[in-house]
Amino acid sequence: MKRMLWVILMMSVGATFTSPLFPLYQEHYQLSSLQITILFAVYALFLLPSLLIVGSRGGGWGLKRVLRISIWISIAATILFMGSQQAWLIYAARILEGIAYGTFTGTAVAFLLQQSPKDQAKKAITLSGITVSVGFGLGPALTGLVIQYLHIMPLRMPFWFLTLLLVSAWAALETLKDHDFEAQKRMGATAPAPISLGVPADIRRHFWSFSALPIFTLFTLNGIILSLIPSFVKSVIHTTNLSVSGLLILLLLGGGALMQLLPWVKYPVTRLRTGIVLLAIGAWLVVFSGSTGSIILLWIGVLVQAIGSGWTFQISLQLAGELPNPEERPKVITSFYLAGYSGFIVPIVGTGILTYFFDLHVSLIVLNILASLLVLYMLAYSVRFARYYSVRKSQLLSQEQTI
Repeated sequence: MKRMLWVILMMSVGATFTSPLFPLYQEHYQLSSLQITILFAVYALFLLPSLLIVGSRGGGWGLKRVLRISIWISIAATILFMGSQQAWLIYAARILEGIAYGTFTGTAVAFLLQQSPKDQAKKAITLSGITVSVGFGLGPALTGLVIQYLHIMPLRMPFWFLTLLLVSAWAALETLKDHDFEAQKRMGATAPAPISLGVPADIRRHFWSFSALPIFTLFTLNGIILSLIPSFVKSVIHTTNLSVSGLLILLLLGGGALMQLLPWVKYPVTRLRTGIVLLAIGAWLVVFSGSTGSIILLWIGVLVQAIGSGWTFQISLQLAGELPNPEERPKVITSFYLAGYSGFIVPIVGTGILTYFFDLHVSLIVLNILASLLVLYMLAYSVRFARYYSVRKSQLLSQEQTI
């Protein structure tokens, strides 16, 4: 389990590694705000279909083989970033990044579960969520520190470091075996699985309303804040230190991972309710810190949103693993991540559309209002879900005792 978690950590670091470099790319290649927005968006646009396709077909292709290819693609993207001399090459590298992480996400949790004892499946899912959050936070933090303090080829040096990390992930992966795929090969070829989200009908409404929707909202609100942090560092903290943006992102995402370890609010439904409320409150505090210029409000907002992010991610992922039967779990978890990354596109498209009618601050308030309405819906639905969850837990417990 530990070696696979290392692979997940390194790939998650790579997924967000380039974020602090966007202002440098804009200056170096003289890119407009629209071009930077497109550079940000193409990652998610190619990640989503990769996640959907591989999530459905990855088991038949061999989970380890798919993960190996995803690491190779990520290394290729890193080399392309490192050697880019023209703007179109960084767009191509971002596309490869999206394909690599979409391919990886669709199979990583399933392979982790395969490498873990059956009685530790819940623990494995929880640790995978924490590892992803820590990796997402570490990526920008490491890049920011490298470009701020090494002063050596800021558009090249970070990717040498990332290449080493990805190679270590590849090496760790090669020490693991894909037992299920080897068994399939002995049994002969099977028909390829249809491309589908694969959420069973009996849990569909509960999954979409109280597992997928929370992660969609989480990625939406975090996406808004992540897009604001570089400008807020200049306007609120009044510094040009490139490492500060990375450290704030580390607090938001990595801090959110650590907050999952807090023992308070143990009952999952209550913990998720609390998490989505804190998520919304934190997002509002960060947005208002920009209009008031309050440093204290910015740090408090990021901290509150970190707690909300951690708890929301933890429990919504836990539910994605608990609600389906074991054989249905990989596709449901793929659907979970698909919902999350769909939410990541909202700030890009939403801000782009709204800024045609309002200024940036008003546009962000509109997006936060829409996200808050989703939070209100989830809080209302949680009453119904709590009753269902009690019955479902009893059913699963009876099945385990029977086995």
